[in-house]
Amino acid sequence: MTSPEIAAVEAKAKGSSFYAAMKLMPRDEREAMFAIYAFCRMVDDIADDGEGSREERFARLAAWRRDLDALYRGEPATLGGFLKDAVTRYGLRKDDFLAVVDGMEMDVHADIVAPELSILDLYCDRVASAVGRLSIKVFGMEEGPGFALAHHLGRALQLTNILRDIDEDWRIGRLYLPRDYLDGAASADDPRIDGAARRVATLAHEHYEKADAIMRGKPKGRTRTPKLMGAVYAQILRAMEREGWAPPRKRVSLPKSQLAMIVLRSGLLG
Repeated sequence: MTSPEIAAVEAKAKGSSFYAAMKLMPRDEREAMFAIYAFCRMVDDIADDGEGSREERFARLAAWRRDLDALYRGEPATLGGFLKDAVTRYGLRKDDFLAVVDGMEMDVHADIVAPELSILDLYCDRVASAVGRLSIKVFGMEEGPGFALAHHLGRALQLTNILRDIDEDWRIGRLYLPRDYLDGAASADDPRIDGAARRVATLAHEHYEKADAIMRGKPKGRTRTPKLMGAVYAQILRAMEREGWAPPRKRVSLPKSQLAMIVLRSGLLG
């Protein structure tokens, strides 16, 4: 029986490119992926909902750490009990769940504004590539090529989301574009943001290309889902590049017809 947490995120995801990717998977794998996604949404909400002081949000994340410890000791988990089947069936690593919590703590510690490139890379590893490391276990991939894929595709997807969410992040006091690229810009309203964003886009493309190279090598496991996610978000990135990032910006999304074609290619051609 599907847990309420998994059912809730599946219902919320319907119609999204994420849901389209999940539909390519067998039911057990899809439920495991939605369990991982539910965990990510729940800890991300702690970092982003603005409810309570920073100390209170740290305490809520610490509760998740204790709950994960209990889950992996085989004890009742009050927050993450819905993860048990996926953890058991696919051998998901506790360290990767904890890395996601580490990433959320970076946002809670202080609103991230113009981080050094090395800090941005660490953030991407924790909030995205760690999720990839969990996911490749569900995909049946070996850790060598699987973790390499998680490294590159996770960073590519996260950088694309950062570029897509510049205005949304700025409204809550965050700017994830690295100071190494900003050329003195200190605000999302500065026209120089466009140059910085294009450098981040170039970095994202490099990660997409490296992820594609890993998947073209036909590693053991099922790569249709990550291939679809990469194809969709790389197209979103290219659409953003055509629009540019100089203010005022509009949020870019793919037409349903284009998304359907990408899904068709990924689903039928593998």
